[in-house]
Amino acid sequence: MSRRKALQILGLGSGVVAVAGATGLTWRAVDGGVFSTGTGSAYDAWNRADPGGHPLNLVDAAILAANAHNTQPWLFTVSADRIELFADMSRTTGAMDPLLREMHISLGCAVENLALAAAPNGMAAKVSLLPTPSDTTHIATVSLTPAAALSSPLFDAISERHTSRGAYSTSRTVTGRQLDTLSALADIPGTQLVWFTTAAQKKAFSDLTVRATRAIIADPRQADDDYRWYRSDWHDIQRHKDGITIDPSGQSAVVRTLSKLLPTTRKQNNDGWLSGTRDTQLPTASAFGALVVQDPHDPLQRLRAGRIWQRIHLTATTEGLGMQPLCQIPERVDRETSAGLSPEVTNAIAAMLPAGSHAVMTFRIGYPTATALRSPRRPAADVVRA
Repeated sequence: MSRRKALQILGLGSGVVAVAGATGLTWRAVDGGVFSTGTGSAYDAWNRADPGGHPLNLVDAAILAANAHNTQPWLFTVSADRIELFADMSRTTGAMDPLLREMHISLGCAVENLALAAAPNGMAAKVSLLPTPSDTTHIATVSLTPAAALSSPLFDAISERHTSRGAYSTSRTVTGRQLDTLSALADIPGTQLVWFTTAAQKKAFSDLTVRATRAIIADPRQADDDYRWYRSDWHDIQRHKDGITIDPSGQSAVVRTLSKLLPTTRKQNNDGWLSGTRDTQLPTASAFGALVVQDPHDPLQRLRAGRIWQRIHLTATTEGLGMQPLCQIPERVDRETSAGLSPEVTNAIAAMLPAGSHAVMTFRIGYPTATALRSPRRPAADVVRA
């Protein structure tokens, strides 16, 4: 987008454009990254996932994994024959994830990318989850042995997978066959993919998601811990290379441009989150899904669910499908559990699931109507420790 086009989007005529240039609006647009969407060092990691035959190439793939709030809660040690994955406990989200469910899901996604990247890089990978019982931050050991290099469509999809937060097509629905294919990926005993596809099921899920979103916004502790990960300043994005930014939010070009030009308040962020969820994301979903396990507090079951989620999202990417976590429900369940609050959302979602199962990941699926933009990522050099 040109500078003149961006200002025209804001409704400014040619005469005002000249004045705006004189008063510094154009400079603010440049400084705010209006004309630099998805560029800079914060996005370089997306261009470095090609096979290279070295264990570090597996880390290049792992750091592109799906993860909650884009916290990227991982650290790696790398040697010639193994990669160790650790949880970075400095990157938790407080009351938004008080039981560390989302952190474990995110780390499971990274494990899956590590495993998928092995074969194209000429290695065979053996994954051992939670290998050190005395160290809960030691998430996985991935042992590597030489093997013939093999191509993989899921590996190819790693650098193309992005969260599609915009509107989905309401005229093109995801087929039952496609949903069954994704369900088959939940192949670990005790883990199941539950779909909400009927009008009544979708309405119940949507209503509860809006209810949970409102509850999070009204909860000062959750709202504070959520807002801490928002990155609105271009220079902060380039420095931190993490967090939630406006570009992949699914908002229109007009809203994205305004957000970069004008400071936004926490209330505006919350209002935008609620309205986007209620008015765009929920009504246009082709279906909703929930990954469920028997014990939602078991780190091993969470890690396995994360591996499945990553595999599902990559498979959907190869099919041209869009996916987006809508995790307000389990986030509110965890908050009710940890803070001893009335289990309103907890009981409501339990009534929608098979008996004895608990949702650790909830999401929507459909055909996107716009290209999903990238989130910033820390490069491998920033997350590999001696």
